[in-house]
Amino acid sequence: MKVGNHTFESSDEGSWNGKPKDVRFAQVPETPLSVRSLLSCTGNSETGSLTYGSQHQLPRLPIPTLPETLHKLQNVVLKALLTEDEMQQVEQDIQDFQNGLGPALQEALIDYDEESAASGEIGSYVEEFWNESYLAYDASVVLNLNPYFVLEDGPDPKVAHDQLKRAASLCFAASKVASALRNETLEPDTIKGKPLCMDQFKVLFGASRQPSSNQNDDVHVYSDSCHVAVLCNNQFYYFPVLWPMSGNVAVDEGDILEILRAIERHAMETSPEEASKEALGVFTSLPRAQWAAARQGLIETSEANENALTLIDSALFVLVLDSYAPQTIHEAAANMLHGTNQLASGETAQIGTCLNRWYDKLQIIILADGTSGINFEHSSIDGHTALRFVSDVFAETVISFAESIVDVIHGRGRIQHVVDAIVDRAAVYADETNRPVLGVAPKKIIFQMTDQLRKRIYFAETALCDELSASDTYVLEFKDYGKSLIVGNKMSPDSFVQMSILLAYYKLYGKVVCMYEPVLTKAFYHGRTEAMRSATPLAKVFCEVWCNPESTKEQKLSALRAAVNEHSNLVKESAAGKGVDRHLYSLKCIAKRSGLAMPAFFESIGWKTLNHTVLSTSNCGNPSLRLFGFGPVVADGFGVGYIIKDQGLTYSVSSKHRQTQRYVRSLATTLKEIQILLRPLSIIQVHKKRTNLADITDSFKDGTRTLARQESSAISEYPDIWGERSAPSTYQKADDTPASAPPKSKPFFSVVSRQHSFDLLSKIDRHNSLVDL
Repeated sequence: MKVGNHTFESSDEGSWNGKPKDVRFAQVPETPLSVRSLLSCTGNSETGSLTYGSQHQLPRLPIPTLPETLHKLQNVVLKALLTEDEMQQVEQDIQDFQNGLGPALQEALIDYDEESAASGEIGSYVEEFWNESYLAYDASVVLNLNPYFVLEDGPDPKVAHDQLKRAASLCFAASKVASALRNETLEPDTIKGKPLCMDQFKVLFGASRQPSSNQNDDVHVYSDSCHVAVLCNNQFYYFPVLWPMSGNVAVDEGDILEILRAIERHAMETSPEEASKEALGVFTSLPRAQWAAARQGLIETSEANENALTLIDSALFVLVLDSYAPQTIHEAAANMLHGTNQLASGETAQIGTCLNRWYDKLQIIILADGTSGINFEHSSIDGHTALRFVSDVFAETVISFAESIVDVIHGRGRIQHVVDAIVDRAAVYADETNRPVLGVAPKKIIFQMTDQLRKRIYFAETALCDELSASDTYVLEFKDYGKSLIVGNKMSPDSFVQMSILLAYYKLYGKVVCMYEPVLTKAFYHGRTEAMRSATPLAKVFCEVWCNPESTKEQKLSALRAAVNEHSNLVKESAAGKGVDRHLYSLKCIAKRSGLAMPAFFESIGWKTLNHTVLSTSNCGNPSLRLFGFGPVVADGFGVGYIIKDQGLTYSVSSKHRQTQRYVRSLATTLKEIQILLRPLSIIQVHKKRTNLADITDSFKDGTRTLARQESSAISEYPDIWGERSAPSTYQKADDTPASAPPKSKPFFSVVSRQHSFDLLSKIDRHNSLVDL
């Protein structure tokens, strides 16, 4: 049957006895792709793909020379972290490696990269090894891998603080982004007009990490997924949001709101205590081998369970509705990171939101008070990709507030593909018998449970809550100053924040420690990140000088500038592929594959120090985000996510019961101490105005109208304050670039009148295991 541009098969939707008689609404592929099968896909530039059309222009990630990597390891990365005796040992270990297997491994890595490039199978010399490092990770992804974002509230309180309205708005916008990506009309990311790699967007939607019993997880990608999974009160539902053939959006915001209301009514018929007994989502929080065993137990119980798992795995994303309203910003951050740990009154039953999750996929989480964010599976996408997604979603959902995002970030034209995504409401189409061509009523996903599975769920929950009980998350929203003041004092904002993080730690513990910051390498084909090691010799000197009571203000400020400048230069080198970590890790992987004895260098004190990151940090943000964070990567470490805004700095800090709150307070006092030495913004602004006036006066005295002198150092020192340069399109380490005037766009309005609503309770078939709502 053909209706308009859509062709469908008719089928009866009788009762469900074992598996769905009709899963066309979910459009689950028979054989999903895996991440490994997508490595060589470059996009179809010949057929006019906007999203992937520039992939072929991207250069391949360069392999640094062995001498420059080892020199940087010794003199930049490790020198501030080890004693003199330890550094003598490091020097000897490096010499032995250079004179031993090092050059042979370097040649083998170069050969591997050249063969990979010739075959088109692997995008960079580190890609395969880096993917395996994520997918071979056997511990829980909760706290250890998955990051979180918390979105800013929208300006309309009627939507911002209404859970279901906010959820419908975000789901609709995310569906429009998915549609644009499906049709390859999503505008590609750029820096200074140069394209960035868009490969990660292939695994943004319809992707699911699959557990393995042998430390060999994979990410399955259902590239033609059309439906969304919903988690509410630990129960799963799904409904279609895209047309199968065209990829256009099949529901509008009002449709989704009615669907979610129906789902909520039905889900809340079950008490939280009863729902927790079958909260299968908690399995995704287990160590991977244990999750693989639990998953196999589910599948062996019935074929229906395998089909139910496939419906979740193949969803575009999971929309999570939490019946929890945080009282503080710290609670909101912790809930997005790992959920809450709450026992039922007088019982041992867990009713916290930690059960209401599916950590193997992209999750959009909406709390009872409308607070919204995401938690995403990190093995295939990095923060830059997730940030682009939420930025486009946020800009589309709150178009009036989006002005402050798109004008500053990347010009309104960057979300035109989302705003203008085709919305072709399925509700207006019917066949000859007046039945919907594409049914969009939600359905519940039912699992067939056994006592053994319920017992596994209970033990998985208690293990998870042990981890949560040993975790702290605190937030610092520092509002005294931000990017404007830092740039006005001629320092890189990111490098400045990195020094504040290190100094706050030094003030508490009297030492510098190994510190990590990911630097974007998406300017290269299949590029992801390179590690920046911020605890450099000059950073250590800065901490020592700052904490020396005999140091003058001039000495403190000079040490800060020197450390900031060194960090900024090293970031540029890392962005160019000239880091230390990825190169050395690839050499280790080559050695492992050779079958020979592992070189002693990879057991040395230098290597162990490099890979024990106490301060794991990352900068990821723009005006759409309120918070960004993640857990620590070692037991004695801190995870520090931060956002730099014009008039403020936000830090989200997590640890395994180190003095997290005290460290956050140390950050606050550190920032205030530094502020005393900085040139006040009011003085900078006055200086700017006087300079402009002098330039204008001089130009007219000279009989010309040129303002050439405005390019003098007096003005170019403070470009961001005056709006002469815009912020990057998403997160970027390099200098900002000029932005052209943003084109005008118009918001989307659905012109199709609502034709029906969903009354879930009247359509429940309590005898069927798959409920057509």
